[in-house]
Amino acid sequence: MMHLVRSIALCALLGGCAQLQQTPAPDAAPSGAPATTPEPADPEPARVDTSPATGDLGLTVASLGSAREPGLWLKTPLVSAPGQGRLTDPGTGRTVEVELMPLDAEPGAGSRLSLEGYQALGLSPTALPELRVTGLGA
Repeated sequence: MMHLVRSIALCALLGGCAQLQQTPAPDAAPSGAPATTPEPADPEPARVDTSPATGDLGLTVASLGSAREPGLWLKTPLVSAPGQGRLTDPGTGRTVEVELMPLDAEPGAGSRLSLEGYQALGLSPTALPELRVTGLGA
């Protein structure tokens, strides 16, 4: 008899669990109804300045860029569009005009200067000079 009572109690418990599993959560969509997800708001498009920078853009620490890319150039996060610029070595006063090109990095991450740029400023290719960058526009 005790065995029969246990079996009935077990069936009642399992049946109750099955009913709990079939009960939809309060925030769930009813079965048969399509689930809806709120549409994300369209973010405002980022405005990117595509005009060449002018004036004092600040100081940057330069490292040697790719020696395979000829020319006088500086890849820097200080500009968002290509343009002409002037680099000044505050230690020696030497300057050189270069093409400024955007570098996808944080502003304090430093810049990459061409080998010809290093040579024009009289720098050792292993140096990490701090240079003043001036934008000259187009």
